Formats: sequence, structure tokens, C-alpha cells
Amino acid sequence: MVNRDAAALDDPVGASLRGHHAHLARRLGRAATYQSGVATFSAVAADPDPQDWADLARLLGRGELADMFSRAATPPPDWEPVFVLEGRQMIWAGDSRPDHLPAGTGAEVVELGVDSVPEMLDLVARAQPGPFWPRTREFGTYLGVRDKGTLVAMAGERLRPPGWTEISAVCTAPEARGRGYAAHLISALVARIVARHERPFLHVAEANTGAIALYERLGFETRKPVTFQGFRTP
Repeated sequence: MVNRDAAALDDPVGASLRGHHAHLARRLGRAATYQSGVATFSAVAADPDPQDWADLARLLGRGELADMFSRAATPPPDWEPVFVLEGRQMIWAGDSRPDHLPAGTGAEVVELGVDSVPEMLDLVARAQPGPFWPRTREFGTYLGVRDKGTLVAMAGERLRPPGWTEISAVCTAPEARGRGYAAHLISALVARIVARHERPFLHVAEANTGAIALYERLGFETRKPVTFQGFRTP
């Protein structure tokens, strides 16, 4: 049975930076963010005061992006809004190895190491799954599918609050869509996560109805709606 305590999912960035990803964190007071090149995700306390925002601004630097992810915290007025995106948080509803591996893909799943980063960045540029930086693969395991040596699909692990692992960067090159690669990779990641007695979860934009339908077919259910927000430091 995997961990069902979902409280950590209310602040997945902060919980990850305090725990499994502490080695990737930059911290000042009650503010924290990831190291440069890993992610722009940032966290403040549940009840942030002016000093918390000042500490986060100092960590990030002047005019830099503070991706507050799903944290419902409003920075001071001199922090410029950059984006607002409605989405949902979904959790895997199963308790054992999934039996959703799609048949007939003919796809060999490979683990992507540091030597694959240029290919991963190229795929992200073409498929646009969301933020992905040169060091993002340091979050955890990333898996891919190659077609005649070319990386055409990938998915990986991102946030790691206690007892949970987020599946992210699910993407397929335009010319390789419709072959079941995304389902194949997600199922492989779910199996790995469950095997270490954690539970998979993910985030998806509300407008991405195709992805939501896929995740539901693979055993995910909606936990709650979320609003993603980003701000630029003064």
C-alpha cells in the first residue's frame, strides 16, 4: 500500500525543497527556491510576511521569475505578474503495479542521463510540455523513447514531497504522436514510483483536455483545482 497522506501536496514545492530536494535548494529565512538551471519554482511560508518576500527576492535576484507554482500567496505590489494558469492536481488511484501498459507500441523505454540533455531540450522546444531547464533532469528519473536513434517522447519525475513523486515533462514529438508513447512512459514511471512505496501525482493545465482524459484512463483522479502563478521580482 502506498502513502495516502495528501497534506504535503498542498505545498509540493516547499515540501520538496525541505525534504528530498534539499540538496537542490537555495534558502534564506523562510524563503526557498531551486538552484539556477534546475527550476524557477519558489516557496514561501504559508503566512508570508514582507521579510519572506524580501528574502525570496534576494535569493532570485532583480527582475527574475518567481514561479510560485500552486501556492496561493500574493507578493507585494511591486512584484510584476507574469502569468496565471488554471489547472488541476491529479493523484494516482491505484495501490499496486499498474496494468495499463499499452500493447503494440513497439517502444523500448530507456533511461535518459546527463548526455541526453541536449536532446531533451530539443524535444521540449518542439513539444512544449512546460518549463524544462538544462538541470531539470536532476529532479529524478527521466525516461524516453527513441525512434531510429532520435528521442521522440519522454516523461520524468519532478517534485518529491514526502511519500509522493510528481510525473512531469510528458511530451511527444509532433511527428510521433498517436503511437501510445505517453501512456507507455507514464505507466513505466508509475510502476517505478509505486515500487519504492510512494504514490504518483501530477499537474495539468485545465485547458489540456486530451491529457486529462489520458491521465484518467491510466488511473489518475482529480484531487483539486489549482491556479499556477508567476511573478517577476522588483
